[in-house]
Amino acid sequence: MEPEENPNRPPSRLDCIKYLKALSSCYSPFHQMQNYYRHGVFDNCSSKLRDLVDCLTLRTKSRAEVEEMLMAREKARPHFWTYRTVDEASANWWKMYKHRVMMSSPLSAEAKKR
Repeated sequence: MEPEENPNRPPSRLDCIKYLKALSSCYSPFHQMQNYYRHGVFDNCSSKLRDLVDCLTLRTKSRAEVEEMLMAREKARPHFWTYRTVDEASANWWKMYKHRVMMSSPLSAEAKKR
């Protein structure tokens, strides 16, 4: 029988392979063209590289230090569902979609009825 692992605890040894795979796929032509198509710029993959370097750095630390650092990072990270005020949400929406609204033609009378 294998002992059950606590899901809240990090694994006994960090696995950096997933970060290496993410970095290599980030540099792939497919990902770069997809990013260029969606955002108009190529991805410099700095966040993926930073994740890999962090993982390799954490592997040199003791388990207690790793747990402490990961918990501190988790607390410092903003919550996934950060809420905006109405003004912030409106400003963000106009920043993202203004070009589409300005370039679209007005709705026909038939479309307005729907």
